Amino acid sequence: MATRRALNNAATASGPRPVDVLFVVLPDTLLLDLAGPAEAFRLANQALQRQGKPPLWRLRHVGPQAEVTSSVGLHLAGLEPLPATLPCPSWVFLLGRPGEAAQVVRHQRPWLAARQWLADVVAPAIEAEDTPHRLLSVCSGALLMADAGLLGTRCVTTHHELLDDLARMAPAATVLANRVFVQDGPLLSSAGVTAGIDLALHCIAQHGGEALAAAVAQVMVVFHRRAAGDPERSPLLAGRSHMHPAVHRVQNLVCERPTEDWSLQRMAAAAHVTPRHLTRLFLQHAGLSPRAHVQQVRLAYAAEALAAGLPRARALDLAGFSSERQWRRAKARSSPVPAA
Repeated sequence: MATRRALNNAATASGPRPVDVLFVVLPDTLLLDLAGPAEAFRLANQALQRQGKPPLWRLRHVGPQAEVTSSVGLHLAGLEPLPATLPCPSWVFLLGRPGEAAQVVRHQRPWLAARQWLADVVAPAIEAEDTPHRLLSVCSGALLMADAGLLGTRCVTTHHELLDDLARMAPAATVLANRVFVQDGPLLSSAGVTAGIDLALHCIAQHGGEALAAAVAQVMVVFHRRAAGDPERSPLLAGRSHMHPAVHRVQNLVCERPTEDWSLQRMAAAAHVTPRHLTRLFLQHAGLSPRAHVQQVRLAYAAEALAAGLPRARALDLAGFSSERQWRRAKARSSPVPAA
C-alpha cells in the first residue's frame, strides 16, 4: 500500500505513478457527486506538492459524449472519450443522476454506451487477481454498476431511497442500508451525494496515509470524517474535531514530519503563540497536550510500519523514536485515544 511505501520512503526519485481517477460523466450527472470527490483528490495533490512530493492522483473526466449538461444546468465540456483500456492503476467513479430509479436508469445512447464500456473494459480489469484498479460509485451510480452486471454477489450500498431498486436490479448482491459507504474488494459504493466526499477521503487515507486525508478533511471543513460502519478512527485523526487553525497547523506539521525534534517551544513557534498558550489550546480543542500528540502520532506511525513488515529498528526510526526503550516508554504512557 502507498501508506506503507510512504513510511519507508521507498518511492523512486520521480515518485510512484499517479492513479488515474476517471469520473464517468453522463447527461444530468449530479454536480456534487463529481465536484466533491474531485476536489478532495485535488487538495490531496496540493498538500503533497507543498511537501515537495509528487502527485498521487491524476483527475480525468470521461464519457460517451464530449459535452453534457449537469443536474443543475451547468454545461460540462471537454470530456474525454471512454478509454479502450485502463491505465494502471485506475479508479473509475460512477456518479449519480437525479430522480427515482426509472429516471436514473434511462436506456438511452449515453447510458447504454457507458454500460457496454463497463462490461467490456472495466469488468475484466477489476476482476483480475490482485487488481490495482477500483470501481467506485456515488449515490445512484450504483444502479449503473448493477445494470452493467458488475455486482454479482458483492456487498453494495446506494442512496437510501434507491435501496429496494438496487436490490431488484442485482438480486444476488447484498444491499446494505444505513451505510456511508461499503467496500467489497476493488468495488466501493457510497450513499447520498456528500458520502462521495467520505468515500474519497477513505481512498486518500488508504493510498496516501491518514495524515494526508486528515489534512484534506481540515481544508474541506469535514472534520467528523465518516467511515464504513464508523469503526474506531486512526490515532492520526484523533483530536481533529475542532476549528482552531493554530492547533491544526501544529498537528499537520507533526504528522508530516514525525521524526523531527518537536519540542514545546518549536511547536509554539510554528503556531505563533507562547508554549503555555499552546498547551492550553491543545487541551481545550484536541483533548491532549502537545507532547502527548507527538507521542500519539509517532506510535501510530510505528504501528503502521511494523504492520507493513519493516524491521523493528527501522520502523521505530521512521516513526521518530531514538530507541526501542523510548518507544516502549511511550507505549506505556499512552492513554486511550480521545474521540475524533
